[in-house]
Amino acid sequence: MNEDRVEVSWVPALGRAKGPFYLAIADEIAADIAAGRLANGMRLPPQRVLAAALGIDFTTVSRAYNEARRRGLVEGRVGQGTYVRTRERSSGRPSADRLAAGLVDMSMNLPPLFDDPALSAKMWADVGALGHGGLDQRSPELLMRYQPVGGTERDRSAGAAWLKPRLGGLQADRMVVCTGAQGALLASVGMLATKGDRVCAEALAYPGLRSLAAYLGIELVSVGIDRNGILPEAFEEACVLHRPKALYCNPTLHNPTTATLPLDRREAIVEIARRHGVAIIEDDAYGALPASPVPPLAALAPDLVYHVAGLAKCLSPALRIAYLVAPDRSAAIRLEGAVRATAGMTSPLSVAIATRWLEEGTAQAVLDAIRTEAGARQQIASRSLEGADLSSDREGFHLWLKLPSGWNRGEFTAQLRAAGIGVVASDAFAISDPPEAVRLGLGAARTRDDLRESLDVIAGLLARSPAAHNLIV
Repeated sequence: MNEDRVEVSWVPALGRAKGPFYLAIADEIAADIAAGRLANGMRLPPQRVLAAALGIDFTTVSRAYNEARRRGLVEGRVGQGTYVRTRERSSGRPSADRLAAGLVDMSMNLPPLFDDPALSAKMWADVGALGHGGLDQRSPELLMRYQPVGGTERDRSAGAAWLKPRLGGLQADRMVVCTGAQGALLASVGMLATKGDRVCAEALAYPGLRSLAAYLGIELVSVGIDRNGILPEAFEEACVLHRPKALYCNPTLHNPTTATLPLDRREAIVEIARRHGVAIIEDDAYGALPASPVPPLAALAPDLVYHVAGLAKCLSPALRIAYLVAPDRSAAIRLEGAVRATAGMTSPLSVAIATRWLEEGTAQAVLDAIRTEAGARQQIASRSLEGADLSSDREGFHLWLKLPSGWNRGEFTAQLRAAGIGVVASDAFAISDPPEAVRLGLGAARTRDDLRESLDVIAGLLARSPAAHNLIV
């Protein structure tokens, strides 16, 4: 159905508005609900239709609906639109969680929430089962004793088994269990380079690396990239000119561009690094997501690569667990020293939960659910942002959006934030000159409907010139 032909079932009276239109519309929704003019469960006009009826910008209406949702007045329904939220007569005001639901923070690159009550119950059951016998015989030692730095033999073995499909047979004594990927990067970068040294990284790189380098006083050398990832010839030139101690790279589902480095380039990068004596730190945060992954650098050159495999993107950000695979046992021992000096040890409870999920098969089920939900959200994004200059991968859950001529990233992100949507501008990732682009995280929206509405706002903004959104009067 063409939305422009839908009968406008409700139009707010904006003639008496004394403030911003979006607040006036939200206020009118509240007033008409209280007066009975908007009944429980009534569908509000589609955003574009109401914008046309009022002769105002689509973004203003979207912002108004977001404000109404924040107040708990309306709700979105998947594939159906926005409806007056059904209330019990005894309820006089919205709950605290509804009041807090204003901003869709697409700046956070989180795994999407999946709708599988049985799997969620299994995850919590595994947590509750710790220390009650069966697979776990660690109580009370788990609670009352410090655990080995870098993880117990059992924890390392569970991590090695989890990585086996990507890295092949892996000796557990090369594994160090760390406090998230950031903890693993701190240990590896801090061991390989000291203040004043240089480390190569993609021209657009994980913001956590940039923060870490600044903290340690390490200079990051920008290496050129294209739509397929890091350019071997650019890495070769950086090795000749700068003599770096290491190369940091994110070759699979690159953050932020979504590129996956082809096998021939991976082989070329390994050959160059080996020839120049440069260690490689491979951040494989998204490596578990592809069903048929390109072999990681650590599989091509296990003696050269420090492989960081976090669980935040493929299992749970709450665990703060990452497996750091060293080239050999000697390097692993030195990494354990770095972990001891910076973190003491990784939380034993978090490690125990991760190990149980891995051993019980829960982790694989969660990964499968994340893959399914990510695929559905990618389809929504491709439809909502059709025609936009996007880089994406159907097995990931973020997008890289290049802005059309006339928009700059600062103004674009500011306009979206005013409409209740957070995104990340390229400045957060750029080691050299940032492009006019933003990263969108598809997993932060609680529902597919919330995601669809947010992407419609972005599409509406892209379709108009920046001047049309100037708020200065």
